[in-house]
Amino acid sequence: MSLFDQPFERRGTHSVKWDRMERYYGVSSDDGLAMWVADMDFKSPPCVRDRLREAVEHGAFAYVDPEPDYTRAIGWWMRERHGWHVDPSWIFTTTGLVNAVGMCLDAFTDPGDGVVLFTPIYHSFAKVARAAGRPVTECPLINADGRYEMDFDHWDTMLTGGEKLLILCSPHNPGGRVWSRGELQQAADFARRHDLLIISDEIHHDIVYPGHTHVPMPLVDRGVTDRLVMLTAPSKTFNVAGLHTGNVIIEDETLRARFAARAAALSLAPNSLGQFALTAAYSPEGAAWTDALMTYLDGNRKLFDDAIAGIPGLASMRLESTFLAWVDFDGTGMDRAEFTARVEQDARIAVNHGPTFGRGGESFLRFNLGTQRARVQEACNRLRDAFADLQ
Repeated sequence: MSLFDQPFERRGTHSVKWDRMERYYGVSSDDGLAMWVADMDFKSPPCVRDRLREAVEHGAFAYVDPEPDYTRAIGWWMRERHGWHVDPSWIFTTTGLVNAVGMCLDAFTDPGDGVVLFTPIYHSFAKVARAAGRPVTECPLINADGRYEMDFDHWDTMLTGGEKLLILCSPHNPGGRVWSRGELQQAADFARRHDLLIISDEIHHDIVYPGHTHVPMPLVDRGVTDRLVMLTAPSKTFNVAGLHTGNVIIEDETLRARFAARAAALSLAPNSLGQFALTAAYSPEGAAWTDALMTYLDGNRKLFDDAIAGIPGLASMRLESTFLAWVDFDGTGMDRAEFTARVEQDARIAVNHGPTFGRGGESFLRFNLGTQRARVQEACNRLRDAFADLQ
């Protein structure tokens, strides 16, 4: 049995994913499957748990300063895993990456400044931007035979000149694309044409499947660093999202000074346990665990895709990255209410609704495959039964 096959009970642990799915989706945790919130049903790596256990047993939860171990670990990981040199002076720590997006909006834009999103895209980006009084321009991706592509010719005609910031999701959530170097270069050129600051969310950069290579945005075009802010975090890779630790990495000195001023004004302080966890995770032990995770997730991906392909009218995008399957129900001929009811009420699976990801998500549901394979198989069986009349 694989390490990741081991049963891991999360019900009754205040898990949003498992203990709140009935509140939001009407799916009981007694017999339902939680496949919505983007965290995994695996224990974090032993190196992370050992480090946190050590901190807990020490017994003091007072002020700490994990530097330079923390920034050294980030530098090692980015260099060894992604070929990207990160200077310690470029790094800011935030309370997760949604907080980082909010901080960037606050530091680099004013109310009324527009934000560009390539949709469908992670739903929190639009939510945070609109809450901050920054109108959102949704530039729809092209669904080319089940694979998203960028459409810069169209997007050039959509912008009004009031947009100041582009949030890029690389790798892409929810479509699972690993953007090519050429596509990222086009995104950089697009930002230059429209004088946009790029916020590149690369939180899924470690979850990349065989045959694909993620390229960090700074390695695409050195000339874009004066308008680039990088966002990274260990949360998706190591299942530590609840420790709310993310990193804003800014190479350009002028941008870095602006962000530092806002961070100082808000008196931000990092979470010590989150920093301990990152330091332990970004290590050779964490790297070996990540490699094993990817082998396991690849098996889940293939199992799920094969099952979806066997149900007429359903189509899952081929994942190049992430553990989040994006399934199109347009071919069923059903309206959104009907196919959603079949998944949630008949199959008893809680999933994310496509429209929350913006334009282009109307006929989709997002399924989290970061769970034991037996649960993925059970979800496949339930979906076959729920849509049996189509087969």
